[in-house]
Amino acid sequence: MFNGQTLSVVLPTYNEKDSIAECIRGFEAIPEVDEIIVVNNNAAEGTSEEVATTGAREVVETTQGYGAAIKRGLREADTDLVAVCEPDGTFNPADLRKLLAFLPECDLVVGSRTVQSFIWDGSNMGWFLRWGNWAVAKGIEVGYNSAYLSDVGCTFRVMTRRHKEYVLERATLDGSAFGLEMLLIGVMSGHKYVQVPVNYLPRVGVSSVTGDFRKTLDLGFEMMGLAAKMRVNRNKIRAGRVQR
Repeated sequence: MFNGQTLSVVLPTYNEKDSIAECIRGFEAIPEVDEIIVVNNNAAEGTSEEVATTGAREVVETTQGYGAAIKRGLREADTDLVAVCEPDGTFNPADLRKLLAFLPECDLVVGSRTVQSFIWDGSNMGWFLRWGNWAVAKGIEVGYNSAYLSDVGCTFRVMTRRHKEYVLERATLDGSAFGLEMLLIGVMSGHKYVQVPVNYLPRVGVSSVTGDFRKTLDLGFEMMGLAAKMRVNRNKIRAGRVQR
């Protein structure tokens, strides 16, 4: 528990067989964590066997996509606080405490991978991804009059139960762009949020998205279009009038 509040960690998995057990154990070593939920999203063969060596609870989500997996995990989490992270070796579970430190004052705390001193050698954060994330983040700051943002793609986050429910009532995407949709819903929510630098390490294995330059570029354009579309529809989104 953290400050008398229960805490779950949601880990979506697709191609993380070789890193997921170590990631789970990293979170299990943190006393504040009460439960770890692994969402098997049509994961690589052998993933369930790796999860079974830990104390995590595994659920299966057959609808393919990062958004589908995260939404399933959020629905499964019946705790006061929920953290979301990817189990691919790029994040240090111990950084969860950095994010938790701001929760007494915020409903949403989001990691940032674009601070140079926290980017490890060998991580997939070259100039294109780093400055691309920064540019989209600054566009959102201007377009939404938001608090400071430097990274729109970091998937290490923690939120309160009320913010989780707010997101689930408004989220529509099942694919990779869901991470940005979740962030923008937070920006528009009126809930307090902050972005905190986290360590960004080399990935174990190859990403199904950022491991391919063309897919990364396509996702970048999709995210810019999504930011513009959601800004136009921000009043409907705030009111919960969304089309799924």
